[in-house]
Amino acid sequence: MSSTAAAVAWEAGKPLIIQDVEVAPPQAMEVRIKIKYTSLCRTDLYFWESKGQTPLFPRIFGHEAAGVVESVGEGVSDLEVGDHVLPVFTGECGDCRHCRSDVSNMCDLLRINPVRGVMLADGQSRFSINGEPVNHFLGTSTFSEYTVVHSGCVAKINPLAPLDKVCILSCGVSTGLGATLNVAKPERGSSVAVFGLGAVGLAAAEGARIAGASRIIGVDRSSKRFEEAKKFGVTDFVNTSEHDRPIQEVIAEMTNGGVDRSVECTGNIDNMISAFECVHDGWGVAVLVGVPSKDAVFMTKPINVLNERTLKGTFFGNYKPRTDLPSVVDMYMNKQLELEKFITHRIPFSEINKAFEYMVKGEGLRCIISMED
Repeated sequence: MSSTAAAVAWEAGKPLIIQDVEVAPPQAMEVRIKIKYTSLCRTDLYFWESKGQTPLFPRIFGHEAAGVVESVGEGVSDLEVGDHVLPVFTGECGDCRHCRSDVSNMCDLLRINPVRGVMLADGQSRFSINGEPVNHFLGTSTFSEYTVVHSGCVAKINPLAPLDKVCILSCGVSTGLGATLNVAKPERGSSVAVFGLGAVGLAAAEGARIAGASRIIGVDRSSKRFEEAKKFGVTDFVNTSEHDRPIQEVIAEMTNGGVDRSVECTGNIDNMISAFECVHDGWGVAVLVGVPSKDAVFMTKPINVLNERTLKGTFFGNYKPRTDLPSVVDMYMNKQLELEKFITHRIPFSEINKAFEYMVKGEGLRCIISMED
């Protein structure tokens, strides 16, 4: 056991408390990582607020991060001490049907599980305070100076990559970027509509910019997001609150029949339907990224599908964490992908609760939390 500082959530919606936590050594197929930088994602906020799901506390949140491998458990052959890595909320065991498939990244063994607070190897937590277990979150728990993660959820990256920037690639940015580049696949010169201009939506727009789309339409209910979105290649804006007719009709009118591709990043069911119905017949593809409420129902007329529109869903941008994330880091290193514009705040670990305040208020995109400060 070694002692480390971690930000522990003791109850829903209450400030995290930084305290000493015991972190056990990694067991079989696990690694212990020294977290260098982490950031807050809306998924952390959602489960911290604990509205609509069974609360699981005490818990150490955090799943967007970058760090260095401190020790490895038995059976780990592809990672070693000193490797620079991104821990990821979903994994790649390498053996299941999904991992062997060229088209899926939904690993049977290591797929995201927000309700599990323990490690797979033995059903125990690696964190404890005075002998009492503290729950993990998404198998990553990066709001801790040291954390233990299944090796299949760890992407080894270029050691020259700045960890205080590439840390945001372990969740939200890759989710939006991959939704466009890997799933929507817009052609150069095409038109793309992006619904929701938060960090994930702007990453989807960034993907459209990289792909060479000539027209990127940002759709959001807040006009204050539109100016910032221009940095990500957005050329046109539609404010959903300013129209009293379906947004798909507005977009079809703007684009002579519909956009070539759309990416929906809000999880709002009306936006999902609009995103599908706003793509052009004959070749249009709509990609759903945002997660709706579990009772939401998607309704559209079958003729919209028969007229050769395609509806797709995506999980983590269709990236296999271990296989594909290193190349996304390389896109940044090659100056193809711009990450600095996503980072709007930087704070020391001691002020981690400020990151939650920024997100609750809707201020900024990504707040980088430095574990060293």
